Amino acid sequence: MPDNFSPMAHYYNERAPEYEEIYFRDDAVRRTEIDDEVSRVRELAADKNVLEIACGSGYWTQYLSQTASRIAAIDIAPRMIEEARKKPTVCPVKFALADLNHLPETTEKYDLIALGFWFSHHPRQNYDALFLSLISRLVGAGQIWMIDNNPPAEGPSHDFSHRDEHGNSFKKRRLSDGREFTILKNYFSEEELREICQGRFRVNRLTYGRYYWATALSAK
Repeated sequence: MPDNFSPMAHYYNERAPEYEEIYFRDDAVRRTEIDDEVSRVRELAADKNVLEIACGSGYWTQYLSQTASRIAAIDIAPRMIEEARKKPTVCPVKFALADLNHLPETTEKYDLIALGFWFSHHPRQNYDALFLSLISRLVGAGQIWMIDNNPPAEGPSHDFSHRDEHGNSFKKRRLSDGREFTILKNYFSEEELREICQGRFRVNRLTYGRYYWATALSAK
């Protein structure tokens, strides 16, 4: 296991082979929300140079690649990268192991930064540092795309573990083999998301569904 592995990274590394079960649960509304966002993100990525952070198993990478000009996709979990490399891609995609908090040294700027299902795991006290880091890697007119889930997508409330002094929530997650992990997992109302984003960005789009929310942001 890499020295910089956090409990969160360890959990997702172990979950990699079963991770995409979340996308294929038998719920028509849930499926429609995901498929609709696939269409929107393909349009958003058209002809763009994309940085995808926390690419995971490559579910969104494959769709971004259908219209993007090229993609740099990173994740901290080696097994997630292994799964992502199996996906069919259209444009050139360069995968790399990297930590969100220690991104590869580069002067390259991107037209689009994609952050799928990570914001809910990011500590509330570190939002400013996260957003400043993302903005520093955007071209002037670039955008940040994020998607994440709402409580109905996450299962029973009894999985709640505790809340820390910063207001971060923690919940229990179990793998199919029964192993249990406790991870940071925050949820947001539409009002709270707007408040977080509008204080730092121009909000070009915010879609808030039953199961998922997604937003496209650009620097003010």
